[in-house]
Amino acid sequence: MTQITPVILCGGSGTRLWPLSRKSYPKQFVQLMGEETLFQASARRLSGRDGGLDFSAPVILTNSDFRFIVTQQLAGAGVDPGAILIEPEGRNTAPAILAAALRLAETDPQAVMLVAPSDHVVPDGAAFRAAVARGLTAVEAGNMVTFGITPARAETGYGYLELAAPSDGDPVSLSRFVEKPDAASAERMVTDGNFLWNAGIFLFRACDIIAAFEAHHPQLLGPVRGALTEAQVDLGFLRLAPGPWAEAEDISIDYAVMEKAANLSVVPFTGGWSDLGGWDAVWREIGPDDQGVALSGEATAIDCRDTLLRSDSERLEIVGIGLENVMAVAMNDAVLVADMSRAQDVKEAVAALKKKAAPQATGFPKDHRPWGWFESLVVGSRFQVKRIMVHPGAALSLQSHFHRSEHWIVVEGTARVTVDEEVRLVTENQSVYIPLGAVHRMENPGKVPMVLIEVQTGAYVGEDDIVRYEDVYARG
Repeated sequence: MTQITPVILCGGSGTRLWPLSRKSYPKQFVQLMGEETLFQASARRLSGRDGGLDFSAPVILTNSDFRFIVTQQLAGAGVDPGAILIEPEGRNTAPAILAAALRLAETDPQAVMLVAPSDHVVPDGAAFRAAVARGLTAVEAGNMVTFGITPARAETGYGYLELAAPSDGDPVSLSRFVEKPDAASAERMVTDGNFLWNAGIFLFRACDIIAAFEAHHPQLLGPVRGALTEAQVDLGFLRLAPGPWAEAEDISIDYAVMEKAANLSVVPFTGGWSDLGGWDAVWREIGPDDQGVALSGEATAIDCRDTLLRSDSERLEIVGIGLENVMAVAMNDAVLVADMSRAQDVKEAVAALKKKAAPQATGFPKDHRPWGWFESLVVGSRFQVKRIMVHPGAALSLQSHFHRSEHWIVVEGTARVTVDEEVRLVTENQSVYIPLGAVHRMENPGKVPMVLIEVQTGAYVGEDDIVRYEDVYARG
């Protein structure tokens, strides 16, 4: 049984699935389909022993903002990470994959790596693992493997792989990479039958991908090695050094290595797959009814065709009447309504919102923190009302405020509350007052999530009015 180390790439901004996916909380962490997130599904798919494969604990590449979200969601999926590497800034896939390879090669240069994005949908995990098993034969011969998806349609949003010869599912040599085509070229390639979608999933040994960088893009080796050599361990995460990392070129693995490598094989994958690159893809994956209507959340359709209606707010009902070829997605703070054919243009809406400095462009209604999350329910000139959820066993920092006092009302679970020298338990339907300037902290000592309503009053209620004295998450 061959051991494989999954390398899961977990960055990105997810602008094409706005408003549900935003820079502060991109699509891989959102429950887009079902009870688990795309990231959790990816981690579970690449775990355990099955079909002749033995997946070791994954290596995760992410950024500092997502590090605690990653650990919480992995715990929820029942997957223990092998290492979580923190990128100081996004530099595309080539530096990230090289960092993972160099890290693994420190202990085993022959380590087999399966590199995969964290935001893809693969409904048939067994079929995918069977494709990985087929790719191992090429890897053992010193080749690098990429996985191509049998096209379901003439798609202009994906790159393509041209095969050097027909394949019955076994590895075959790659003829060339094809950039995202126009509609006519996509139709021609699908009709030809010798082209596959480029999924951006790779299988190779650490020593082979390092050798490929040495041959085809050696300028990346110095900065990435430096970032690893000077990396610092922080609460179990490995923070790559920002100085050397900033010198690494921002480039994809395809451009840096794969398009130049002679030892590249392709394994066709005929199972279902989607990168959920737009709301039209979500509509397809949900499975529209015989009128082409797909509903999610509190949504109602009347006399609609080929339409997606989705509400991600329990307090907001979305209703469509007489719609055709429309996608409408509603959240507490933003609503998207667009023609289905303009799914790839949603990123332009995000750019327009950024230009007008709208907080909805990048900020998520729920502000996720290491200990849980909060959301603002009402904001006034001298007050704010929040809902706060604290994970079991988690604690906020010991802190104080210069400009506001706070009232806390526990509505679910039990809170352990510190106010200056007093520590006490506050249960459901009980409240506590935090005077301005008091040193305070809330903790969840229980085994279920704790939820409270916080009412802030004062001259200033911004998030930067905080002085931290103790913080288990080592924030400033």
